[in-house]
Amino acid sequence: MASQHWFVLIGALLLVRGLTATLLQRSPVTSSILYLVFGLLVGPSALHLFHFNPLQESALLETLTEVAVLISLFSAGVKMPVPFNLPRWRTPILLATASMGISVGLVAAFCYYLLDLPLGAGVLLGAIVAPTDPVLATDVQVRHPGDRDLLRFTLTSEAGMNDGSAFPFVMLGLGLLGLHDLGGEHLTRWWLVEVLWATLSAVAIGVAAGVALARMGWKLRRAPHQHQLMDDFLGLGLIAVVYGLCVMVDAWGFLAVFFAAVALRQTEQKLASSVPAAHTTTPLPTVSEGSLVFKEHLERLSEMLLVILVGGTLYLNSWTWAAVGLSLFLFLVARPLSVFVGLAGSGTPWRIQGLAAWFGVRGVGSLYYLMYAIQHGLPQDLALQLIQFTLIVVTMSILLHGISVKPLLGLFWRRGKPKSQ
Repeated sequence: MASQHWFVLIGALLLVRGLTATLLQRSPVTSSILYLVFGLLVGPSALHLFHFNPLQESALLETLTEVAVLISLFSAGVKMPVPFNLPRWRTPILLATASMGISVGLVAAFCYYLLDLPLGAGVLLGAIVAPTDPVLATDVQVRHPGDRDLLRFTLTSEAGMNDGSAFPFVMLGLGLLGLHDLGGEHLTRWWLVEVLWATLSAVAIGVAAGVALARMGWKLRRAPHQHQLMDDFLGLGLIAVVYGLCVMVDAWGFLAVFFAAVALRQTEQKLASSVPAAHTTTPLPTVSEGSLVFKEHLERLSEMLLVILVGGTLYLNSWTWAAVGLSLFLFLVARPLSVFVGLAGSGTPWRIQGLAAWFGVRGVGSLYYLMYAIQHGLPQDLALQLIQFTLIVVTMSILLHGISVKPLLGLFWRRGKPKSQ
């Protein structure tokens, strides 16, 4: 397809999406399904007007997915409705750690014993498809900073954290394939660097940067300074600085950006609550709320682009029994079992556990980890296998979760929903 044809097609899709926003909101399916159907229609599955080759374009796709995940993590973080403390955050922390590890292990065992993949490839694929997605899961995530729905809070904060907690397992899989130094048979380097250092330093960098920006913005906006600030630039700048610092010191940047956004929002709330109501007539604007609308628009655009590309990669023969079987195992066995085992004894309501077990949406984060592995020397034959499996997992997640999210959430709300404290 020539560039002018792409302009017409994408422009038409944007116009249709903009004009039918209310209809889509009322429809029983999500917008991601619309983008996927469009990609399948113009891709090699139907009209074959274009074909996106993720192996040849892995560097480009890694960058696109990296940026999309970073923006979505920031948007999720600034909408967190409750302060960070262990009792309130216990459930998502368990989902992002214990449940993550269980899910990776189950997928690795499935791949090793049933799909005849090497153990390292099984661990790597488990790490690729285990994390839930902050980009495509907007229908089950916190809608705005005041949204105190417990299910949305749980799924949003899990997605924010497990995009970082999956990285150690990605490096473990690469190490077992001989593509990364794990520090000998005892995995010394992996434990000390990939697990402990990269995680703890990411949280520290993110929290410190978020608190610092919140206090600086608050001080500049109040008398006697009364500066006008560009919140969109500040939000993007915070993402870039935090992520860049983490890459420089071998910390997990995704985790840091999420916690930077959480710290930014929570610090601004504390500063606002410290001012007596009699001393202010109108609340001061905040960086977190001021930058949120722009980030959500970028999030929607990245969702549309990347889902279309997913549709444009698939052939009809991509739908093998192995790929479909892995997807069903992940959605019907690995995810539910990992949720129920990981949350055992946590006191999380059964209804929350049940919906969390189903709504483990896979998407852009999985594509990023796949491209990251390819860029770090994954052999071509193995890369092609993992590409097929990952794309089918993401596609089936868009279809199955996209069809079921609105009916199930509607039923959940009608029966009364628990609130976060």
